[in-house]
Amino acid sequence: MDLSTFEYLLVSHVIDLSAPSSPTSQIFDIDDEIAQHDSDDDSSPASDSDPVDQRVSPAVGDTEIVDFGTADQPRELRIGSDLSTDERDSLIQLLRSYLDVFAWSYEDMPGLDPSIVQHRLPLLPQARPVKQKLRRLHPRWSLQVKEEIQKQLSVGFLSVVEYPEWLANVVPVPKKDGKVRVCVDFRDLNKASPKDDFPLPHIDMLVDSTAGHSMLSFMDGFSGYSQILMAPEDMEKTSFITEWGTYCYRVMPFGLKNAGATYQRAATPLP
Repeated sequence: MDLSTFEYLLVSHVIDLSAPSSPTSQIFDIDDEIAQHDSDDDSSPASDSDPVDQRVSPAVGDTEIVDFGTADQPRELRIGSDLSTDERDSLIQLLRSYLDVFAWSYEDMPGLDPSIVQHRLPLLPQARPVKQKLRRLHPRWSLQVKEEIQKQLSVGFLSVVEYPEWLANVVPVPKKDGKVRVCVDFRDLNKASPKDDFPLPHIDMLVDSTAGHSMLSFMDGFSGYSQILMAPEDMEKTSFITEWGTYCYRVMPFGLKNAGATYQRAATPLP
C-alpha cells in the first residue's frame, strides 16, 4: 500500500451509501482517487439531489501530513485534521504498529509466495506465437520509459530475454503526477489465451458494505500486480521489445487478459 495517498477522515454526518436501482455505472469510480461531485446547476436545491451523488471527496484542507520516517528517508502520509486528540493519537499509534506491512518503494515489496498465488498463461491449442515489430516512441516518453525499465530491472520485476517466441511493444500511459506507467501491447497474446472466469466483486455490494460506518479510509494499492510472480514457464511469453533491448516480466504486468482474475483470486481469501 502506498501511504502517500492514505487519508483517514472523520465523517461527522450520515452518508447514504446504499446501492441505487440504476445501473452500476452511476456509482462513483474509485481508481486513483474518489471522483469529484460534478454539478453545473447551482440553482438546484440540495434536497433534490440523489444521495448517491453526494460523493465522498476528501479535500486537501481536511488533512494533515504525518511523517513516520527520518530526515533522510521521509515516510509521509495524510490523516484527517478534524480528528479529536484521542482519535489522532490512536490512529498514529495504530499505523506505527503496522508500518512493516506497507510499502513506499519497489524495494519494500518481496512479493507473494508462489504457493499462495502466481500468474499462469495457458494458450489455446491453435495459438501461434506473434512477434510485433518495434514501434518508435515519441521523444517525450522515451527517456521516462527507459528510466522506468531500468528501475524495474534493478528490483527484479524484469529480466533480459534472448530469442523469445512472443514479442510485444511498449505502450506508455501518462499518469496524473506527470510520470509514465509502462504498459505493453499484449493484444496478440490475449487473443491466444483462454478466459479465466474467476468472479470479480460487484461494486454495488462493496458500496453497501460501507453503510453504517463513520470512519472512512482511502488507500491506494502500491503496484499490487507486481507482488504476484509469473509462473517460471510463462515468463518469456510476456516478452516485449524496446530501443534498448528485449525484456520479459518476472511479475504479473498490466494488460494481460486474466490479470484481474488472478489478482482477485489472491485478494478474496483476505479477511
